Amino acid sequence: MAQFLALVQGYTALGIGIIIGLGAFGACIGIGIMGSKFLEAAGRQPELIPQLQKFMFLLAGLIDAAFLIGVGIAMFFGFANPLLSVIK
Repeated sequence: MAQFLALVQGYTALGIGIIIGLGAFGACIGIGIMGSKFLEAAGRQPELIPQLQKFMFLLAGLIDAAFLIGVGIAMFFGFANPLLSVIK
């Protein structure tokens, strides 16, 4: 029983690492692509920079929100793992 409990905890920790790691990787890629496209558009049409900047910050917030939702789910499994209550 103790080995099965340790196995569930180990796989949960592995899942938490994957959720946070892939979420951070995806957020970094998304913000990098968005920033490069913003600079590209600002270079082409400098008069639209204030409008594009507004949308860029909005999208940066949404990208970070998606990552933070993943972190919240990972913390839920880390601190209040529902899988462990089934075993006990």
